[in-house]
Amino acid sequence: SSSSSSSSSSSSSTSSSSSSIVTAASAAERTPKKKERASPHSSSSNEGTVEGGTAETPDGRRTSKRKRAKVEYREMDESLANLSEDEYYSEEERNAKAEKEKKQVPPPQPPPPEEDIDSDPEEPSGVEGAAFQSRLPHDRMTSQEAACFPDIISGPAQTQKVFLYIRNRTLQLWLDNPKVQLTFETTLQQLESPYNSDAVLVHRVHSYLERHGLINFGIYKRVKPLPSKKTGKVIIIGAGVSGLGAARQLQSFGMDVTVLESRDRVGGRVATFRKGNYVADLGAMVVTGLGGNPMAVVSKQVNMELAKIKQKCPLYEANGQAVPKEKDEMVEQEFNRLLEATSYLSHQLDFNYLNNKPVSLGQALEVVIQLQEKHVKDEQIEHWKKIVKTQEDLKELLNKMVSLKEKIKELHQQYKEASEVKPPRDITSEFLVKSKLRDLTALCKEYDELAEAQVKLEEKLQELEANPPSMILNCQTFIYKCDAVLCTLPLGVLKQQPAAVQFVPPLPEWKTSAIQRMGFGNLNKVVLCFDRVFWDPSVNLFGHVGSTTASRGELFLFWNLYKAPILLALVAGEAAGIMENISDDVIVGRCLAILKGIFGSGAVPQPKETVVTRWRADPWARGSYSYVAAGSSGNDYDLMAQPVTPGPSIPGAPQPVPRLFFAGEHTIRNYPATVHGALLSGLREAGRIADQFLGAMYTLPRQATPGIPTQQPASM
Repeated sequence: SSSSSSSSSSSSSTSSSSSSIVTAASAAERTPKKKERASPHSSSSNEGTVEGGTAETPDGRRTSKRKRAKVEYREMDESLANLSEDEYYSEEERNAKAEKEKKQVPPPQPPPPEEDIDSDPEEPSGVEGAAFQSRLPHDRMTSQEAACFPDIISGPAQTQKVFLYIRNRTLQLWLDNPKVQLTFETTLQQLESPYNSDAVLVHRVHSYLERHGLINFGIYKRVKPLPSKKTGKVIIIGAGVSGLGAARQLQSFGMDVTVLESRDRVGGRVATFRKGNYVADLGAMVVTGLGGNPMAVVSKQVNMELAKIKQKCPLYEANGQAVPKEKDEMVEQEFNRLLEATSYLSHQLDFNYLNNKPVSLGQALEVVIQLQEKHVKDEQIEHWKKIVKTQEDLKELLNKMVSLKEKIKELHQQYKEASEVKPPRDITSEFLVKSKLRDLTALCKEYDELAEAQVKLEEKLQELEANPPSMILNCQTFIYKCDAVLCTLPLGVLKQQPAAVQFVPPLPEWKTSAIQRMGFGNLNKVVLCFDRVFWDPSVNLFGHVGSTTASRGELFLFWNLYKAPILLALVAGEAAGIMENISDDVIVGRCLAILKGIFGSGAVPQPKETVVTRWRADPWARGSYSYVAAGSSGNDYDLMAQPVTPGPSIPGAPQPVPRLFFAGEHTIRNYPATVHGALLSGLREAGRIADQFLGAMYTLPRQATPGIPTQQPASM
């Protein structure tokens, strides 16, 4: 398993526990070098003191420990001592010195040290680090905390500082040992004085952090048993990461939970291929940064060791040659220039719509390229010529196949006539008979091969027609009654038309509009299992550059992540959709052709096992993960996260509460398209549902006596 130390966060834009976890940071990302920390002994109070032979003053000058000799100047000596260098030397001496300095070659400057792209960024430690790892600011309350603790946010600054220390220290206690449940009693005992004096506040903070999945989440040993009495019934649709995370939380809160899953496995879009010594991830496989990532906590809980992925990524062109570094840098600069031009089109010229339809970034880039490309028309004409020639070749091939039978008939007639000549036959007649027989035999052999292929195809067709794929038809209708439903279906399933899932009553317009505006991408994988390693084992990934724009997403990246000799190729974009309609043999053959072009034909053996994913065709995924499509924005992630309330109530009746909740990577604005985003969304909704049906235990107790907690339900 592997990981990266860089934090992953997006302003706009699932998984069995046995699945390998790996990560890669972007090759273009540069992390800052670690700054040297001051030792505990070099405090500010020691600045300017003298130790050893020299000391450093606050302004950076170095002074000697030894006393300087006291010098008394006479008037002339003092005037000479105050002369500048130019005044001290004569004009001829100054000119000669300047000429000499010009001739001197300056010493060569050492080259700047190369930036280590694999170096870890410096992260805070202690209570500040605990807040950072929990995605919270260490020195201020969040908007959610302000809403849950109005008495604290409106109180004096010192009260807020006490709240922040208790919060950060509680987080630190949990992160130090996430394998064991952190109870309120343990927290109060571990808190230093005077922060442990207000037990009511400590209990409120602990309850808040627990309810919202900041402590006591994942797979840990419980110190206190689960509540014996179940309160509230929740149905969770989908056993992916978000659904499983929410179910575990709600159970720990004392709610009755049922998870419905259409597959014969859990994990959703996290799936692992296992055969013999071969193990490979077919879905999610990347921990995108450890800073603030709850999957880092889960990996500790299950003793899963994470290994950092090396960011070095050699690129190879379609001909198998390595892309020169200068060319790579030039293309990167040109791409950034195109992005700047596209930004100008969008923000300065307001080019965001074309034919009343929103323009995507890719479309805008195409417009920029077309504006500066001089030979677009010639390339289009050449492209159509190739299409016409291909069609003519196909027509010629069909004509040959049709004429083959006619040739056989004609040659058979000639052979029949030649063989009917009565003996004695001369040598010419014998040669004619044998040559006709030879030609006829060759044509018949070719025809027999076609006939055999035809028979095999007909047999396969009959087999397919007689034995359709087995189907499990469940004609029974099950009705589950509950207080709330948490829908964790992938966005691709929600977007499917006609609808694969029906909501009664229908979802409101604001929810369906957000579903349709958002995009759901497709990323497929080709797993190649070999008997030996023929690539550089020190490289975790290498890229392949397609020869055309249409093929840029075809097998563009190869991963080397496992101990076994396995390569994992990626297919994205249009190429991923096209390859879902191509047989595995063709796709694997294309992979091997690319690898042979890079490493040589003799170096690449036939794979022992292969797997090709087709996530778009999967009826319970319909793709890989969400993205901000043209016409969409980060606000749509917030809309997807909003629960749905039943229709308007009877006049005078209490306002209905939300009953339908949503979780999944497509519902979290800051961490979309990630496993940890899915997990965080499940924790978020579990807290929301529990607050609604169980009440918020962290609210200010009535008539609370300072130092005595009046509200101490069983710690979850």
